[in-house]
Amino acid sequence: MEKFKVSVKLHCLAKDVFTGWLTDKVHAEYTGGAKASCSPHEGGKFTAWDGYISGTNVEIFPHKKIIQKWRTSEFAADDEDSIVELFFTYKDDHTLVTITHTNLPDGTGEKYKKGWKEHYFVFMKKYFDSK
Repeated sequence: MEKFKVSVKLHCLAKDVFTGWLTDKVHAEYTGGAKASCSPHEGGKFTAWDGYISGTNVEIFPHKKIIQKWRTSEFAADDEDSIVELFFTYKDDHTLVTITHTNLPDGTGEKYKKGWKEHYFVFMKKYFDSK
């Protein structure tokens, strides 16, 4: 199993990026417009990127941290869910969003690390820079 950590600095309040993560329309904008369905509740299901990503919210600590079971349609049926932990830290004039992604199938870590940067962080920066 593989794991990694990536971060992005966004010019917004932690509560804004946190709340957006759990909101269908805003989460879709975080990915450049791909359809998302998000539950704001622990135990709630979510999908993103037109169903490519799916999972369950494990724990939610308002405006601070979200833990999710996470997988893509590329995972084998017998692969365990991976775990995504999102941390939202506001300091000075920005929020640092840090994602720790663990329990990934062997050989996929670099691909998903690149995916977070190219398919989330780029669009999240545009979203908050335009506010």
